[in-house]
Amino acid sequence: MKVHKDIYLAKIAKPFVTVGVFDGVHLGHQLIFNELNKFAKSNDGESAVVTFWPHPKMIIDNSCNDLMMITSMDEKLDLIEKLGIDHLIILPFSKAFSQLSSMEFIEQYLYNTLHAKGLIVGFNHRFGKDREGDFSVLQQYAHKYQFKIQKVEALSIDNVDISSTLIRNVLLKGQIELANLYLAHNFSLNGQVVMGKQIGRSIGFPTANIKQDFSFKIIPADGVYAVKVLARGVEYPGMLNIGNRPTVNSGGENKSIEVHLLGFNDDLYGEEIRVSFFSRIRDEVKFKNIEELKSQLDRDKLQIQNYFSEIKS
Repeated sequence: MKVHKDIYLAKIAKPFVTVGVFDGVHLGHQLIFNELNKFAKSNDGESAVVTFWPHPKMIIDNSCNDLMMITSMDEKLDLIEKLGIDHLIILPFSKAFSQLSSMEFIEQYLYNTLHAKGLIVGFNHRFGKDREGDFSVLQQYAHKYQFKIQKVEALSIDNVDISSTLIRNVLLKGQIELANLYLAHNFSLNGQVVMGKQIGRSIGFPTANIKQDFSFKIIPADGVYAVKVLARGVEYPGMLNIGNRPTVNSGGENKSIEVHLLGFNDDLYGEEIRVSFFSRIRDEVKFKNIEELKSQLDRDKLQIQNYFSEIKS
């Protein structure tokens, strides 16, 4: 997949295009991309995904305090590449760009610049200033500018339409397995291992404290999770805690993300790791003392070991 950061320099033969933020690259997005690939190949063209950075909300709302994203741009690129897309174009989203009407966007970017031969969109796709452009508008422009157009209907599981908003809500409830089902891949986060208070080490459960790389990344609900950790090119099962560590934290410190790697005994300070979430084991609990906490961690470890043994078999 070729990544283009300047649409005016993108050289694409007979581009068939889809446009959107595509946060999470979930099952609904994957359906669009699969249809786009078929659309392009059946017309001897190439598939091209157009996405944006910064996120439109950062520009339009003048605030990103409540912005929670499922995937960073790097994660999005990796996921889209795996789906066989030929080209990905990152358009800079600005105040001026946000003021373009749907006609101006199509004329300036899709027709005059990319020379798009086809466009495929999701069932609820809207674009242009104030989101005034919908599929009926696109149909008019398709006729005017002589490009083909297709609409992909919603993808549903158990009568629930899959969307990025739905997945964010599921993650905030800690329903990792359901989120992974909708994503068709494991929710994950990347970060650097930083120094903590080393309390876990003193009770036989040393943890890697993670400072995540992407500040707008959504964090699942507090609790203990079965995860896999990619460190130094090797993947290890792990038990991860999100929360305030109430048993050992009397100072009301900020939320932390820390993971104990099973079968790993070295330090990872300053190194980058990737954590893939599999299942939420339990809520975060305040225990009466360290001994009760350690006993529970022993049970958590056994449960997580059994979990990964079962899904492997």
